[in-house]
Amino acid sequence: MEVSDFWPNDLWTLYYLKENSSSMIKFLWKVNLQAKVQLASTDMIWRKSWIFTLFLLIVTLISSGCTLFNLPDESGVLLFQDDFSSPNSGWNRYRGETYISDYADGAYRIAVFEKDVEAWALPGLNFSDVIVEVAGTSVNGPEDNVFGVLCRYRDSENFYFFVISSDGYSGIGLFYEGKRELLTGESMLPSNAILKGSTTNLIKAQCVGNQLSLYVNGSLVNQAGSDKLKSGDVGLIAGNYEDGKTEVFFDHFSVKNP
Repeated sequence: MEVSDFWPNDLWTLYYLKENSSSMIKFLWKVNLQAKVQLASTDMIWRKSWIFTLFLLIVTLISSGCTLFNLPDESGVLLFQDDFSSPNSGWNRYRGETYISDYADGAYRIAVFEKDVEAWALPGLNFSDVIVEVAGTSVNGPEDNVFGVLCRYRDSENFYFFVISSDGYSGIGLFYEGKRELLTGESMLPSNAILKGSTTNLIKAQCVGNQLSLYVNGSLVNQAGSDKLKSGDVGLIAGNYEDGKTEVFFDHFSVKNP
């Protein structure tokens, strides 16, 4: 086939094209416009179909019990850890006349300068059922002190605390609506598992459902039950109950699934 086959080769055809050129141009313009509309319509249908497919996928995931960006639920999975080697790992930092809570010497330090004062520090996280562990060392001050960890911290008036003292006592307690309550009895209980004096103790708290448990150096020393708080932040706590300065260094902080 040659190019001449597509070219008009008689006078009648040339005359027809001349006389009807306007109509043909209009016809070709109409065809072109319809093609564009069809393409636009096809593109819109494809977009709507894609959005609808994505919507169906999300509904299917939710109905099947799946959640997006969910924390792993395997027992023992590490959710958070900090050795405090970096002062930018997210813990709050405070320096005042009553207490100091800040990074220091590759650890986290809480120093309380007044009697009957407790201070705490938080990384700004949120969990429900967790195991919280830390190594705590009292390096200065009276042995009538407390130090340990927090769980389900909602605000300064609502949280659980798990503490030991340098003279060998332990307890689990609750701040609820601003009121402090010791859940393990009228006073803290003695335990041979706690190493007294300026010695490092490994503190582990379990917050699982309504069950609260405190372990020291691998031994269970206290248990309590409470359904007041369901979730919240984790943290560190230290307090002083005598004249003088209580100073505690914390290291190897971790949060795990129970």
